[in-house]
Formats: sequence, structure tokens, C-alpha cells
Amino acid sequence: MIKIRNSRLAASAVRPNQYPEPLPQIALFGRSNAGKSSLINTLINRKNLARTSSAPGKTRLLNFYQVDGLAESGEALSWYFVDLPGYGYAKVSKSERDQWLRIIEQLLATESPRLCWQLVDIRHEPSAQDVAMYQILVDAGFPVTLIANKADKLSNNQKAQSLRQISAAMGVPRQEIVVFSAVSREGREALLQRAEDFLCSLAPAEEAEAAVESAAEAPLE
Repeated sequence: MIKIRNSRLAASAVRPNQYPEPLPQIALFGRSNAGKSSLINTLINRKNLARTSSAPGKTRLLNFYQVDGLAESGEALSWYFVDLPGYGYAKVSKSERDQWLRIIEQLLATESPRLCWQLVDIRHEPSAQDVAMYQILVDAGFPVTLIANKADKLSNNQKAQSLRQISAAMGVPRQEIVVFSAVSREGREALLQRAEDFLCSLAPAEEAEAAVESAAEAPLE
């Protein structure tokens, strides 16, 4: 499991020319009150690096949090947790929601290696927006992890019932859903392991590309 060494806010952006330098990304999607910022803070062991708000729908930027860590193998890893604007919040205008969708679409159009994590509230049946966002990500070919958040709010029996409901609504096998709580820290190790698996899987491809470039630049004998 990854050992976190450093973390910082690298950039807040609304368009690609404001993005920080390219690094692999773990992008967090969810409704405005899904708990994306709290999840990031829990994973990096920081209380308030990721910006949380008591007013859902207030985050209107892409927040890039750069994280540096070590894999179990000792390999140094650097990536961004990208906190995206929440979708589906009813108290904002349609034009604002459309603007947030454009911000999300611009991010997805960039070529950085990207793992997508989508959060849903375990206490409620997934909304039509939740289902639509998941399908958009899958259809675009992104690897997606579905996270059932706020698990501390339910008993074990209630969690089991809710997970069956989420699985059916989202079309995701129960065993593939990660149950998470920022309060109890349930699911933290599972998510950090998924992050490590994703980031370490990129290394062979990057090394091969570097080898090809080196060979191309080598002088002919």
C-alpha cells in the first residue's frame, strides 16, 4: 500500500491552460454532497487540505492536489487527486450546471493517464445523474471505481441492503464497489491499494516509451 510523503494544492483551474504540469490523475466524480474532499483528506492523512464546504454546489473549480508517495516496492510515485465540481445539485441554474459539465469534459479530453473514482451516498439510491455519469465514463473507456461513501451512517445490515440497491441501479457487481467512510476510515486501505496498482501499472509503458526515444536518439555506428 502506498505510503504518503507529501501533498499540496497544485492548482485550481477552469480551463486546460490553467492545469498544472502533466502527471497521472485520479479524478473524483460525484454529486455536490458526495464527500469527495473528505475522501481525499482521509487518504492523504490531512485534515483540511482538500476544500470542503457546508454549502453543496459551491465548488466550481477543478482542484488538483499533488501527492507524492512510495509504493511497497520503494518506487517513488507522484500523481494528482482531481476534485471535480459536483453534478446534479438542484439549487444552481441550468447554465451553471452546463458550465460545470464543460469543465469536466475538458479535463476528460486531456491525455494524462487517468483513473476515475465515482462516489455515491450509500444511504440513498443512485440518482439518474449518478447512473448517467458512470455510463459516460465507462463508454469513454476510463477505468472506474464506484465508491459507496458515508458508510458510518448505516448498520451492517443496512449497508448490505443499500449495496444491493446500488449494485442493481448502477449495473456494478457488489464485490467491485468499495465501501468508504471518512469517519471510520473504512475502505482507506482498499482505495490506496487501487491507486498503487494503477500508478505502478503505468511504469512499464513509460519505461518502454523512454527506451524507444533513447534508441531513436542514439548515434548510428
